[in-house]
Amino acid sequence: MTKIAVLGYGTVGSGVVEVLTQNAKLINNKAKEEIEVKYVLDLRDFPGDPIQEKIVHDFDVILKDPEVRVVVEVMGGLHPAYEFTKAALEEGKSVCTSNKELVAEHGPELISIAHANNVNYLFEASCGGGIPIIRPLNSSLTADDVDEITGILNGTTNYILTEMTQKGLKYEDVLKDAQEKGYAERNPEADVEGHDACRKLAILSSLAYARTADYKGIYTEGITKITPEDIEYAKALDMQIKLLATSRKVVVDGVKHCYALVAPFLISQNTPLYSVNGVYNAILVHGNMLGYAMFYGAGAGSLPTASAVVSDVVDEVRHLGRTLVFNWNPAMLDLASIEDDKRRFFVRIKESQLDKARELFGEIGTISVGSLPDEVGFITDEISEKDFNANVEKLGGVISRIRIKEDAV
Repeated sequence: MTKIAVLGYGTVGSGVVEVLTQNAKLINNKAKEEIEVKYVLDLRDFPGDPIQEKIVHDFDVILKDPEVRVVVEVMGGLHPAYEFTKAALEEGKSVCTSNKELVAEHGPELISIAHANNVNYLFEASCGGGIPIIRPLNSSLTADDVDEITGILNGTTNYILTEMTQKGLKYEDVLKDAQEKGYAERNPEADVEGHDACRKLAILSSLAYARTADYKGIYTEGITKITPEDIEYAKALDMQIKLLATSRKVVVDGVKHCYALVAPFLISQNTPLYSVNGVYNAILVHGNMLGYAMFYGAGAGSLPTASAVVSDVVDEVRHLGRTLVFNWNPAMLDLASIEDDKRRFFVRIKESQLDKARELFGEIGTISVGSLPDEVGFITDEISEKDFNANVEKLGGVISRIRIKEDAV
């Protein structure tokens, strides 16, 4: 029998206990060992819940118990999750987590500590909720040179944009609805400003390109400025607006660089991401041998995320005393300035600016929607971010602009 401890009995922690309970026979068979939750760490008590008899309030109880071989960290945030994780690994206990903030900030360090102590630090649930993506990047795709990752990595923002598209609602109204349904936090900033997706992109890019991507250096833009009018234009173009987290590896003179950003993009019906709606997530990976592969599923939620966490528990139980190899080099990945990256843009301007826009951007066709008679939209030719921004300044500003992600397949 292998005994484990769960740090945090919130949405994911309670889900972990439920998955281990409901699927006990199946999980134990796959682990070749019976798995038992010995402790659950939480500041609260849960009278009437069967878990109460396992609740402890002091992490040292778990740390000093030699029977606990695996620790599940689902507390969230950096502190005290970092301190608890580091201490557990140094004590010779394997740790698995869904904490993308911690993995993005300290992943290479914690993997190194785990290996030094002949244990494992796994984080399958940190990037795609219930979607398996870490293992494929770390093992299944090792024969490929992965050069691009593009994903819808946040269920809250995807739900908001889907509702705005399908029901013609304003951002503020859909956000309130999402909060009432539990799809958005009371303070939704990490989701709607793109920070959550940014951390996930940093983790995925670090594994894909075998260098550490610093999430603080990734350009990040949220969805708070997207309006129903933007949605109208998207429909007129037979496109959808999605918050994409995207990175692309390029090699210049033998030196590896990476363009990475999180921002709203217009995408066409030709890409599989077009049909990813609601709280679902999807990740497109491109390898030089494989081409494109898409990983799709529930990107959040108690049981989908818990399922991914428990898969790590099983892996760690099966590899007690042996470390799993991770293709994550602590050397830093060179994040190139997106000013040099080239793409097309969709732009909304006042009709009075059209002649000047043609002078700056060349012969552009225009798109109009009936409810907005005093403005037009147009799509630029491929242009660098730097040159685009310079033209916008010369134009005297625009109503809005949205980047375009070209067809992925």
